Amino acid sequence: MNEPQEATASEAQKAIAEEFAFFSDWTERYQYLIDLGRQLPPFPDDRKTEENRVHGCQSMVWLIPSGDASKLVFDAASDSAIVSGLIALMLRVYSGRSAREIVDTEPAFVQEIGLAKHLSPTRSNGLAAMLAKAKAYAAAMLAS
Repeated sequence: MNEPQEATASEAQKAIAEEFAFFSDWTERYQYLIDLGRQLPPFPDDRKTEENRVHGCQSMVWLIPSGDASKLVFDAASDSAIVSGLIALMLRVYSGRSAREIVDTEPAFVQEIGLAKHLSPTRSNGLAAMLAKAKAYAAAMLAS
């Protein structure tokens, strides 16, 4: 997932909203999330370290940033099928973007597709923690 599918984070969020609009209920949407998670590239076991772990998630989640302020790439993985799908959405919006775009882009897709209402509190907290870690890394790149 080094090259974004869409030209901007805003376009990615719009595309995600359009894709989720195709599904008539949350059973189908959860299945789609699981399918997205299965498409994530393999994540090496030796990168599943405490340093790369996202705290605040009930599931085990690892997030590794690379690149510079002009283009940040995130690799991530989880031991949870649904959380892996959330990771896929996050990577689609934020990975491969400039640090400025990452910092300036709010995760509107979370509200637009109804995730905020349909995720358990622990999954919502985990998604928020992943987004916060990615944005904090981007902000640090801008500050340096």
